[in-house]
Amino acid sequence: MIIDEYPHSSIIFYQSSCMKKRHEQKLIILSIGLMMAFSIPISLLFNSEKDVFGYPMILIYLFAIWMISIIISFVIVKKYDE
Repeated sequence: MIIDEYPHSSIIFYQSSCMKKRHEQKLIILSIGLMMAFSIPISLLFNSEKDVFGYPMILIYLFAIWMISIIISFVIVKKYDE
């Protein structure tokens, strides 16, 4: 925490922790990859009559991509935290 030098000012400045450029780039690449993975043409490739454990293939695909993206972003942010 940095306190302003002026005695009449009541503004307190906090030092923001900036994310490293490479971690930002990884998250941007992940976002672009997710936009492509969730796009309609790619998603419709998995719209078939096949079932996996009784669930439609497109549902398994969407939740698998979602879970993988959560794990990847957790790893990236965890490395940033260290």
